[in-house]
Amino acid sequence: MVRLPSFAPRGALLRDGLLGAALALLAFVPPLAGAGTRLGELPHRPLDALAVAAVLAQTLSLTVRRRRPAACLALVAGGFAVQELRGYATFAGAGLLVALYSAAAHQPGHRRALAAAATAGYAGLAAGLHAEGSSTRLQDFVIFFLFLAGCWFAGAWMRGARAAEAERRRALDAAARVQERARIARELHDVITHHVTAMVVQADAAQYLAAAPDRLAGSLTAISGTGRRALGELRDLLGVLDPDRLAPDGDRPALGSVGDLVAQTRAAGQPVDLVEEGHPRDLGSGRELAAYRVVQEALTNAMKYAAGRPTVVRVVHRPDGVHIDVTTAAGIGSTRGAGGAGRGLAGLRDRVEVFGGELTAGPAADGGFTVAARIPAGEPA
Repeated sequence: MVRLPSFAPRGALLRDGLLGAALALLAFVPPLAGAGTRLGELPHRPLDALAVAAVLAQTLSLTVRRRRPAACLALVAGGFAVQELRGYATFAGAGLLVALYSAAAHQPGHRRALAAAATAGYAGLAAGLHAEGSSTRLQDFVIFFLFLAGCWFAGAWMRGARAAEAERRRALDAAARVQERARIARELHDVITHHVTAMVVQADAAQYLAAAPDRLAGSLTAISGTGRRALGELRDLLGVLDPDRLAPDGDRPALGSVGDLVAQTRAAGQPVDLVEEGHPRDLGSGRELAAYRVVQEALTNAMKYAAGRPTVVRVVHRPDGVHIDVTTAAGIGSTRGAGGAGRGLAGLRDRVEVFGGELTAGPAADGGFTVAARIPAGEPA
């Protein structure tokens, strides 16, 4: 697998470099050259080579404010200390605010130690300014410190916000993966159970047709056709796992294919009648597939637990959605049956409820078994 290079870090480095260069230029613009921070109020000193070095330390160091935030803060703080102790006044002092914010927002570890070191450095600067004869009062040093601390806490808040957003995205991704695995598991259950059950029923019936070669050949042909359909549906289903292949919605079974499903079940030896009422409407691929799976699971259970008993599939199309009723007549095992382990019906209930519908399954009044579902229509596009 070829891994493409990531340009995001380079882009951030370039942006930070441009920020530092712009701040450096502003520090030498005449209107701003003498408008910088003068924390100690020491006598003003004109710019010289040391002043230029202090300006560049406070500005160009911002180029690495994301990649090396602690080093950036150390360089910027050093330049700021030189500027204040020497009596220079430049706009480059704004770089200290950016460096503090960046250290809190991007430093990967030891942030408390870094904050303690920065606090100690500020106290040392205040003591140095006092020794140089600064007239700044203690409360002024405290106010300026609180302002700097505000920049630090702003960066810490941003760091926390980014971490919370990343965690939220991870949780959403994990939930999406779980949901997708559950969907694929339901699809596999529906496809495999139905077709394999039909093949078993057809194979069992074929044992009694040895004396009737024509009927035996037809039964074997039905088994082969069922197997081919199963393979086709499995290929379509597993195709969604291939990131280079998109399975079109048109390949999914839909409510209009219920007639074919009933015919296949009838060919497997299960007497099934289909009754449709009303005019079909477009429910959307998800709802269509859910309705199809309801009928498929109900017929699968009928073949497994009430083989040979008459089954009626009733599909009623209404303006508010579709109503499905699959009833298997009473017989040995039919009351148990439609239940089985319950995995299929439980999965169907979840699938139907996703669309705001409901599904019920249980014994009918005449001793048979009924699976009923209501799937509402979606909002018109």
